[in-house]
Amino acid sequence: MNTRKIGADGEQMAADFLKKNGFEILERNVFLGKRGEIDIVAKELSSNTLVFVEVKYNRVKKGAFGSPEFRCDRRKMLQIYELVRLYMYRKKLSGIPIRIDVIAIDNEGIRHYKNCLM
Repeated sequence: MNTRKIGADGEQMAADFLKKNGFEILERNVFLGKRGEIDIVAKELSSNTLVFVEVKYNRVKKGAFGSPEFRCDRRKMLQIYELVRLYMYRKKLSGIPIRIDVIAIDNEGIRHYKNCLM
């Protein structure tokens, strides 16, 4: 199984998790050129917040690469922040509540970390 397929599997699990927990999935794999991509753009229905989700997925045993959430280091979070700014600019969105979340998935389950940067 290639890494693209593994990533897609993790993103599908994250999208399913979000839907079950009161989110509407608006977009997936939003490619923003050389700067990168946003894994999931969702709307939290209870608060009408636009949520940008970074998905980190380990399908191997715990400890092989560490917990997936620890791969969201400072550099990665700053990259995500810049992608969100570019997304908002291109879509001409302003004045709406936004948030950046991380979903970590491994053999121990799914963990949802809210408001990781803003």
